[in-house]
Amino acid sequence: MRLAPHPVTLRQLQYVVAVADRKSFRKAADDCHVSQPSLSAQIQQAEEALGICLFERDRRTVTLTAAGAEIVARARALLVAADDLVDTARRFGDPFAGTLRLGVIPTIGPYLLPEIAPVLRERYPKLTFVWTEEKTSTLVQMLGQGALDGAIVALEADIGDRPHVVLGKDPFVFAAAPGHPLAGTRRPLKPEELEGECVLLLDDGHCFRDQALSFCSRAGAEEAGFRATSLATLTQMVAGGAGVTLLPSLAVPLENRRDALRIRPFAPRGPARTLALVWRRGSALESTLRPVGETLRSAYTTRTERGQAAV
Repeated sequence: MRLAPHPVTLRQLQYVVAVADRKSFRKAADDCHVSQPSLSAQIQQAEEALGICLFERDRRTVTLTAAGAEIVARARALLVAADDLVDTARRFGDPFAGTLRLGVIPTIGPYLLPEIAPVLRERYPKLTFVWTEEKTSTLVQMLGQGALDGAIVALEADIGDRPHVVLGKDPFVFAAAPGHPLAGTRRPLKPEELEGECVLLLDDGHCFRDQALSFCSRAGAEEAGFRATSLATLTQMVAGGAGVTLLPSLAVPLENRRDALRIRPFAPRGPARTLALVWRRGSALESTLRPVGETLRSAYTTRTERGQAAV
C-alpha cells in the first residue's frame, strides 16, 4: 500500500461511474446533485491526473473508451469497499439504525411486502427500509454494484454463491377456470395430468417462468403463445378460459380473492421455489441482514400458515 496522496478522489470516481451508467453528463450531474460544469471539471481533472481519456464525447452520446471501461470497473469495486467501510463504522454504533436498501422480485413483492413491512418497522424502529422491485438478474447486478444491501429472491435462480437466510418454501399450484376438465376436484395433481395442456406463463426474465416452464416441459404440457408481464394478467387470462397455469402459493390469496380460479396443489415433491434474503459476500451489513432475515423467516412462516386455507 502506497502512503502518498492519490491523484483522484472518491468523489471524482463517483462522478465517473455515474456518467458511465447514465451515458450523459447532465443526467449524471442530476443524480450526484451537482451542476454539470462542476461534474465535467472534476472528471477532466481525474483524466488529467490519470493520464488517460475515460470518455469519448460528442453532442449526443457519451461512450467509454477501452481504458475508461477498465477504470470504471475498478472504480465500482473501490466505491463499494468505501461504502462498506462507512457501514462498518456505523454498525459499531448501532447495527439496527440507518437505511437498509432491499430488493424484491415482482412475483414476491406484491404478496409479501404488505405483510412483512409493518413487522420490520415494529421490530427495527431505527432502520429505514427502502425497497426496489426488479427481476432477479437486475437485483443481482445491483447487489454486486453496491446499489442494494440485500434482496429477497428464489434460490433456484442464477444468483451465484451468496450468503443468505432461507425464508421458506413456496410451493407451486395448478390454476384453471372453473369449467376446465382438471378443475373438478381438489385432490393433488400429478404431473402427467398436464400432458397436452396449454399452459400460460410469464414473459422472459422472470425466474418463476423458468421454473414453471421446466416443470411443464417435463410433464408434456405446451406453452401458449401469450406471455404475461405479471401474475395479475396471467390469472385474468386463465380465468377467461385461455388456458391453465402454475402460480406460486404466495400469490393465491390475492390473485384469486374473487374465487375466479380453481386451485389444485401438486402431488408430493411437486414444483416449488425457495425464498431467501441474500446479500453481497463480505458485506459490512451482514450483522444487520442476518437478524433481519430471521425476522423475515418468522413473518413468512406465520403468513404461510394463514394462507394454507386459501390454497
